[in-house]
Amino acid sequence: MLQDQQNRGLAFVNSLDAAARAKAIVAPAKTGNHNRTEAFKDNVVMAYEGVKASELPASAQGALADLVGLYVGIMDDGHAKVKMADVKQHLADTYFSWVGTTTPDAVFYYRIHSPVILIEFDHQTPIAIRLPDGSRGPTRQHIHAVMRTPNGNDYGKDLLRQHLAAHKH
Repeated sequence: MLQDQQNRGLAFVNSLDAAARAKAIVAPAKTGNHNRTEAFKDNVVMAYEGVKASELPASAQGALADLVGLYVGIMDDGHAKVKMADVKQHLADTYFSWVGTTTPDAVFYYRIHSPVILIEFDHQTPIAIRLPDGSRGPTRQHIHAVMRTPNGNDYGKDLLRQHLAAHKH
């Protein structure tokens, strides 16, 4: 599972010209877990980093939209269509960032971040498993991926309960 997201993410970063790739790669080595917006991290505010889609040629912008489409495509068709229209409307303001190497067998993290979508793909360190050489570290066999709406209350925070707890009625 997530092999398409893994392989297409790697193909995307490797398709960038040298200047764009240098901007996209925010750290050349991946030694730990990088996902910042997993469960219980509602409305995390993160700075944009990496290469901005508006700085890429049209073909690379299309490839980036296609990569986003892999994630959005898991939604029901109607929702996916609406979300992709929103993504494409904000594509110029979308950033792609990368942590790790870009070799065929690399472990890596990438983020796609815009005003309307936040995607994180992360090869992670399994809790109780060692790598074949006996060490511990991120591996292609343990992947976490997150798709969220920035500041979208998308983990269902119970705002009514918070309000009732804070204010007497």
